[in-house]
Amino acid sequence: MSVDQVKDGTYVMGPKKIESLYDRQYGSSPSRSSIHRVLKKAGLVHKRRNRMIKSNHRIVSRIESKSPNDVWTIDFKGWWYTQDGNRCEPLTVRDDFSRYILAATPLENSRTESVRKEFERLFKTYGMPKVIRSDNGAPFASMRAIFGLSRLSVWFTVLGIQLDRIRPACPYENGGHERMHRDIRFEVQAVAKGDLSSHAASLEVWRRDFNEKRPHEALNMKTPAEVYKKSTIKYKGAPDKIDYPDTFIERKVNKIGCIIINQKKIFLTSTLKGWTVGLKQKSIDELDVHFVNLNLGTINLETETFAPYSIATQ
Repeated sequence: MSVDQVKDGTYVMGPKKIESLYDRQYGSSPSRSSIHRVLKKAGLVHKRRNRMIKSNHRIVSRIESKSPNDVWTIDFKGWWYTQDGNRCEPLTVRDDFSRYILAATPLENSRTESVRKEFERLFKTYGMPKVIRSDNGAPFASMRAIFGLSRLSVWFTVLGIQLDRIRPACPYENGGHERMHRDIRFEVQAVAKGDLSSHAASLEVWRRDFNEKRPHEALNMKTPAEVYKKSTIKYKGAPDKIDYPDTFIERKVNKIGCIIINQKKIFLTSTLKGWTVGLKQKSIDELDVHFVNLNLGTINLETETFAPYSIATQ
């Protein structure tokens, strides 16, 4: 146990802190390994599972927010139970520049359809951002697909929104959003009462209070509402067809994620099913594969295989 833990309501220190306390009080202490053995024998050490982090060629569009709607950060706040036993798991959306919270909304579930419906509401209300930053979890990303493209992020891409992903297991790369979640935990989750609709109402009251009444030093003591402006990029829905330059060859991705080249099926990813990719001649035996503004990788015509690039270029 290398970090502090809470066990049965009791705060338990790790070996490193116990060793330090012994040194301060007695001038010397048992070895850290001995302290660890005592804690383990008392049942206070729990072996951690090593978290496997897969590098799946993330999409990175790390830009500095210089005005409202340059970057929206998105995530799900960890769920909690309401008094009547329902799960409350708010989808949170925040403007990175102004700190304005656009949504803290408990959804029926976290499936793509439900999340997309909420974003359609937000886009109609506020317009669209240039970049959306998220972690690598569903439904924002799919670790099994090219560059983590999920059905939701494919939709964002078709709308012309750039994607930006933080590194796996590095929530500090979205630190402002994480701090906002901490505020929700202590100011809403810990005190809200009643059923799910009551918790949703409490979240909305808290969101308005955060936006309209709380000044921020980073905003020269202005409130987020005083800084935030709606986007000039209007939401018009996804286009029926993606246009590529005349020099590109177009191929539609079928329901199993393949395109047909020279009567041969070449697998890309099923998250692009129904959409058209653009193929650009790279060499005699190679084709670059493009999807909207993403350069995904290369098809080798000789081996009839697709190889994604190490990072998506936008």
